[in-house]
Amino acid sequence: MTTRYTFPLAKDIFQQDKLLQLAAKSKHCQLLDSNGYHDKYSQFSWLLGWGNKVALESSEQSFDKLRNFKEEQQDWLLGHLAYPLKDEIENLQSRNSDALNWPHLAFFVPETLIIAQEDSLICQSYLYQNTEQLSAALQDYKIARYSTHPKFKASLSKAKYLKHIANLKDELQAGNIYEINFCQAWYAEEEIDPLALFLELNHKHKAPFTSFYRWEDRYLLCFSPERYLQKQGSKLISQPIKGTAPRAKSEKEDEARKQGLLASEKERAENVMIVDLVRNDLSRTAAKASVKVEELFGLYTFNAVHQMISTISAELADKYDLIDALKTSFPMGSMTGAPKISAMQLIDQHENFNRGLYSGSVGYINPNGDADFNVIIRSILYSARLKRAEVKVGGAITIHCNAEEEYRECLLKAEKVIASSHD
Repeated sequence: MTTRYTFPLAKDIFQQDKLLQLAAKSKHCQLLDSNGYHDKYSQFSWLLGWGNKVALESSEQSFDKLRNFKEEQQDWLLGHLAYPLKDEIENLQSRNSDALNWPHLAFFVPETLIIAQEDSLICQSYLYQNTEQLSAALQDYKIARYSTHPKFKASLSKAKYLKHIANLKDELQAGNIYEINFCQAWYAEEEIDPLALFLELNHKHKAPFTSFYRWEDRYLLCFSPERYLQKQGSKLISQPIKGTAPRAKSEKEDEARKQGLLASEKERAENVMIVDLVRNDLSRTAAKASVKVEELFGLYTFNAVHQMISTISAELADKYDLIDALKTSFPMGSMTGAPKISAMQLIDQHENFNRGLYSGSVGYINPNGDADFNVIIRSILYSARLKRAEVKVGGAITIHCNAEEEYRECLLKAEKVIASSHD
């Protein structure tokens, strides 16, 4: 029997780190953490679910299966949408295989779910019927400090990267695309402790759409600042990011970087193109004349970076549901480019790896049918079975971009995940 109870957040025994260490022992586990960042769309401080009452794993007809699974369970669903799900939506085919073999789509109903509000925890559990039982399960957990860090190697040389950018600029010049998100990958072949590494990196990044996610032998350590899609009632919200500037040590220089980002014609042009793409995606399931740009070029400051974020909303038309909205907007435009199908075709031609879970999304669907999903960027993907870790980063390529600068930006993004674990 599942029981539900509420208790104060202040109790030391119920710290998130201890709960996560308990949860991560399960083959199905998901933490969604806002790291104290709250906006008008926030639903909770963090959410943690683990244990598998029932699960769905699919790589064909996945959206139909998700709709049926959602209707059958009428419960909390935690899980992911992987980038190769695009091949089920459009007439596309990935050239490279995913070494970690993430399912296109997977969700589980947790045996235990904890939702953290500002001053309390709400627990819904099949295993722990009260706080005493949960407290007893946590008694022996102590978080170990991380000692061994993976040594990543690039899969693409600088010369080859620059050649790909030159070829993509030819496509841009020909008008085949207006913008494309081109990525590269780093790999490490060694055993790591994914939970300990996640805790260390999360302390440094404090990103608003952070996630620790385990699906059997595979792990996601995600420090994302970006929301893909949220559903509240009939309202859909998407918040694409285009425009990034690293934080500076001095207040004066930090402010200068913010203003430089806001004034950049390149960054603003990229942001507008993705806003238009998201507007088009949302319009496919929206009630007539309901798509709105609620904020254009919003400037937001996080622990490591400044970001230019725009917010687009729409009212879901009566004949459509959440699954329709996901199917018609995935993958998110900020990770593909425009036009979306042409950009994805060129991504598969030029990238020398399969994105797998990267460029996909993790999130939840609640019993009411509301949902919230992030964009999987700034992440480490890891297979315990293969002892293989992957980091993938990219950037928006436009006709006016500087290839050398784009390469340096990719290195900077990668170092935020790779090098920060060596500090």
